[in-house]
Amino acid sequence: MKEEIRCFGCGAIIQNKDINKIGYVPKLNNNKQHILCQRCFKLQHYHQLQQTNLTADDYLNILQEISKKDALIIYIVDLFDFNGSMIQGIQRHLMGKDLIIVGNKRDLLPKSCNETKITHWIYRQLKEYGIKPLNVLITSAKKNYHLDSLMDLIDTHRKNRDVYVVGTTNVGKSTLINAFLKAYASEIDLPLITTSEFPGTTLDLIEIPLDENHALYDSPGIMNHHQITHMLNPKDLKIVIPSVEVKQQIYQLNAKQTLYVGGLARLDFIEGEKTSFAGFFSNNLKIHRCKLENADKNYINDQITTPKANNAKKLENLKKHDFFIPEGKHDIVISGLGWFSLKGTRQHIRVFAPDGVGVFIRQSLI
Repeated sequence: MKEEIRCFGCGAIIQNKDINKIGYVPKLNNNKQHILCQRCFKLQHYHQLQQTNLTADDYLNILQEISKKDALIIYIVDLFDFNGSMIQGIQRHLMGKDLIIVGNKRDLLPKSCNETKITHWIYRQLKEYGIKPLNVLITSAKKNYHLDSLMDLIDTHRKNRDVYVVGTTNVGKSTLINAFLKAYASEIDLPLITTSEFPGTTLDLIEIPLDENHALYDSPGIMNHHQITHMLNPKDLKIVIPSVEVKQQIYQLNAKQTLYVGGLARLDFIEGEKTSFAGFFSNNLKIHRCKLENADKNYINDQITTPKANNAKKLENLKKHDFFIPEGKHDIVISGLGWFSLKGTRQHIRVFAPDGVGVFIRQSLI
């Protein structure tokens, strides 16, 4: 049987037959250890992303295979895009499995946020999704935050089994595993996994030894196409995806006023008493306030700051979502982009976002 060689950067099977397929290298040599495919090489050295032919079904098939294993599952969610990073139907795929939820990217939320409250908020959100984890941990892979606590949880719950790391694209799975490699595998000669802000960097399971008989596996990111990031070009992704702590932007709005988030989403305050709207978006995105009567004209005449999603260049391609905010503090979330937080007193809010992007209301995170 021919030996199977995999790219350490993305997990794809190495091949030199078809340049358009994943795992391609121009030439195979005798050194079969830690090979990078051409796609990962270009991504690491030139920051160029080559598109692949993997489909959503491919990702779900891998998740289905994981569900058949007797293993510990580490499910990573993005604290900045919690709802956007929830895998649809994951409770069906991983029902009855030992599951640890890791809330990553703590560094993006304001430092003033109380982590105990965030953890309780996550538990409440998970209950709505029908997910009962063994534990919930807040981390920042970028800052190596609570890395020791996560390792302790893995040691406690692994029970001589393999560990699989799952999550949607861009939640920081590979970054977290790289942090583990740097912290705990300094004696093992292993290169780092390919990471970037591009969705879908990891293409197949990447095996990292834990001991003589068991391993930790990084899995591909499951693509949630209701996230706005899948509609953006690489240049705009750098604007939309935050890389540092997000600064809260507060606006006092009267009825009949509008807030634009770049050219990607729009919030209309249709009816209600004067209300404070706190925006949590990338610091690189500009929020533009105008009168509702001028909102359409400003967008059409390009008075609104770019970026604009590929399928939302025209105003008619933005889909309308109406909300009547109940009593209490709630967030209006645009999947993959950010959210507005407000204290509800039955305000009528209308949100426009590119067709296909998830827009919903939830209990306030902050």
